[in-house]
Amino acid sequence: MIVTHLNAKNWRNFRQIDVDLRERQFIVGPNAAGKSNFLDMFRFLRDIAKREGGGLQKAIKDRGGVPKVRSLAARRDPEISIELSFAESVGEPVAWRYGLGIRQDTRGHRLPRVAWENVWRGDEQILMRPNPDDRTDPQRLTQTFLEQIGANAEFRVVARFLETITYLHLVPQLLRHADQIQGRIIEDDPFGQAFLERIAKTTEKRRRSRLRIIEDALQIAVPQLEQLRFVRDKESGRPHLEALYSHWRPHAGWQREDQFSDGTLRLIGLLWSLLEDESMLLLEEPEQSLNAAIVAQLAPVIHRVQKRRRRQVIISTHSDDLLNEKGIDGREVLMLSPAAEGTSVSVASDVAEIRVLLESGLSAGEAVLPRSNPARAEQLSLIDTAR
Repeated sequence: MIVTHLNAKNWRNFRQIDVDLRERQFIVGPNAAGKSNFLDMFRFLRDIAKREGGGLQKAIKDRGGVPKVRSLAARRDPEISIELSFAESVGEPVAWRYGLGIRQDTRGHRLPRVAWENVWRGDEQILMRPNPDDRTDPQRLTQTFLEQIGANAEFRVVARFLETITYLHLVPQLLRHADQIQGRIIEDDPFGQAFLERIAKTTEKRRRSRLRIIEDALQIAVPQLEQLRFVRDKESGRPHLEALYSHWRPHAGWQREDQFSDGTLRLIGLLWSLLEDESMLLLEEPEQSLNAAIVAQLAPVIHRVQKRRRRQVIISTHSDDLLNEKGIDGREVLMLSPAAEGTSVSVASDVAEIRVLLESGLSAGEAVLPRSNPARAEQLSLIDTAR
């Protein structure tokens, strides 16, 4: 199952979003346009749906409260809403729709509350809140049905989908120096500090299978790398990855992850996440630290994995190399355009000028990215640094 349509209102940078989504979706736009906030809509619903430590109140609190989540352009209508449509694949009939509206109390503790919560199974609406019980006991509206096992039985397939969404923006330094840092790991580990623990918790058969695939990729991408293996420290029992590099001295080239380059660590994290399961995967700027030639192959690699696992991947990027793959359809690229009244979202192929460029044979990178550049970027080099 994938998300085929997103409709949202008053979420952070965005006054309104109403777009179709594909199995592979690229998000482009200038800095501060809202690419991370776009991905965070899915993480927000995931955080509500989590069975352990989730819920509406925590998901809002973790983001700084309703005022931090609500768009600054939401002056007349303060309601925040997100609605998703689900289908087995693009072009298939909508199987489910889940929608949630949120308002904040105007008095007292100013708690966020459910303004409405609706679920459709096909064309049949199976949940509509507020219901009579909510009106009798308004305190019920501080929780969604999505987060309550006893209340979401009829649409638990949706709750399960949202709960298993994966987000990755691996920070190599956190992984490389995890033993020394030993700090608090952010819930769901979005930056990869506990990435090795995720590998360790995988069954040995699956771990070996995935690491063999990653080893094959690294032998192509990383000069002189010959083998990759998972080990545990004999004294502490902590998990590690080791790579063998070709060297004139036999067995002298084994290195642990704290000696890997940033690009090697990010590529391992990216490939492992693609192979991990079939849930939606959110990738934030996966091109960072990678050689341009490797970045140019990421789009076809993602497509190949999707064909086997039917996994939806949503990727934010600034990379021309990533988007220059000729197989990228204009419908797979969403353009974020910031303005005074909030960032707008448009499908690249729906923009007439871009559609003409794509039809003439230009890649998505050539046709789309120049339009996402800051209008006065060339003036940055003219800044007076003598003041």
